[in-house]
Formats: sequence, structure tokens, C-alpha cells
Amino acid sequence: MVDVTGKWALVTGAARGIGRLAAEFLAERGCNIIVQSRTLSASEKTARELEKRGVKTFAAAAEFTDLASVEKMLQEVDAAGMDVDIILNNAGMQVAYRTQYCETPAEDYEKSFLINTIAPMMICYHFLPKMQAKGFGRIVNTTSGIRLEPEQAGYSASKAALDKVTIDIGSKLQGTDVMINLADPGWCRTDLGGPHAPNAPESALPGVIVGAFADDKKSGRFFTAGLFYDMTLEEAVAKAESLDSPY
Repeated sequence: MVDVTGKWALVTGAARGIGRLAAEFLAERGCNIIVQSRTLSASEKTARELEKRGVKTFAAAAEFTDLASVEKMLQEVDAAGMDVDIILNNAGMQVAYRTQYCETPAEDYEKSFLINTIAPMMICYHFLPKMQAKGFGRIVNTTSGIRLEPEQAGYSASKAALDKVTIDIGSKLQGTDVMINLADPGWCRTDLGGPHAPNAPESALPGVIVGAFADDKKSGRFFTAGLFYDMTLEEAVAKAESLDSPY
């Protein structure tokens, strides 16, 4: 199992919900955190609270519908000198629920793909070569198990695209100590999932972050958080490493 003590993790959407819980989970195990949210004030507030756990932090902000904002954030992280070891691409948005799904506007797809596919992949592409050069890295892209709901077409299509690219990249990393995997937190009561979702946000852990701790050189897997519910981290990692990659 990977020891994350002293490593740097970039957690997107870290100011609230599952991203916040994941950042706390990592920080409690000695991992330094780059906190990303849409506003610098929210990131700074979360960063200050994480520092109480004895780790270093860096507050960053980016609006994922604006790729120039994402690029600016990446350059700021580089300039600050952090060597990113772990990426949790947690940030995402479900833009609308269209009961009349044949009236779904093109904007649903445009916004969904920017936030849920393009921005996280720009982050992956930026840091992946650095991880390969040093011979270590863990990327966990947060996806969704949503199926058969054309009412949420923009969201589900953007997550399916993220799945596809993640698995394809994983085929190039298989057998190396740079690993990329997917995690589905399940339908949780967050700002995205809404108040009527069946699962508490805490149920997503440790499953949503288990890919950061796995140490078996396998990529492209789909970790469903429910499979790891109520497990210790050690138990969750052992289970994750027992799952086969798709190659």
C-alpha cells in the first residue's frame, strides 16, 4: 500500500462534499493537499483547516467552464514548486434533469463536457508526463454509474467520455508505477446528488480514493465506492488490488 506521507495531492472540488472528505482523508494520513475549488476564498478556507492536521497546503482556484482559468491554475501550481504525486479529479457538475429529454439543449453537452471531461483531462495531460519522468503517480478520475437516463444526457455522456479516455490512457501505463483508475462514489447527498440521494457522502470513502493507495501497477479499473463501504483502508486496498484491469 502506498504511503502518502509527505506526498502532494491535487484534489479538485475540495472545498465541499466528497472532495472535501477525500482531502481530509488524505491529510489525516500525512499527505499535503493542493485544494482546488471555483473560488480562491473557499480554497483558502479549506486549506487552513487542513493545515490543522499538520500538513502543507496550497490553495488554487479555477472555473472549469473556462479552460484559460484551468491553465492559469496549472501554471500557478508549477510556479509554487509542488511536485504533484496524486490527482483526484473529483470536481463535476450535473447541469440539468430534462424530463422532456428530446428537448435537451446543446448547452447541456457543452457545459458538461467542459467540466466533467475536458478540464479533468487537461489536468491529467499536464501532470502525467511529470509523473512518468519520476516513475510514480496516482490519478483517480471520479465518474458515475448512471445508466439508462436520457434525462441526464449531458452529464452521463461526459462521464462516459471520461471513462473512455481514462481506460485508453491506462493501457499505456499498465505495469508501471504511474496508475490511472476510475472511482464511482455512488449517488450521495451532495450539492450534485441532491438532498434525496440514498447515500451519505461519507459512504464514498475509502472507495473513492482507494486508487491513490493501490500499489499493484494496474490501471483502467472502475472502483465502485459501495464495494468498499465500511472497510478499513487496508482492507479496501487489498480488495482493490484483487480486481483485474480491463486489458
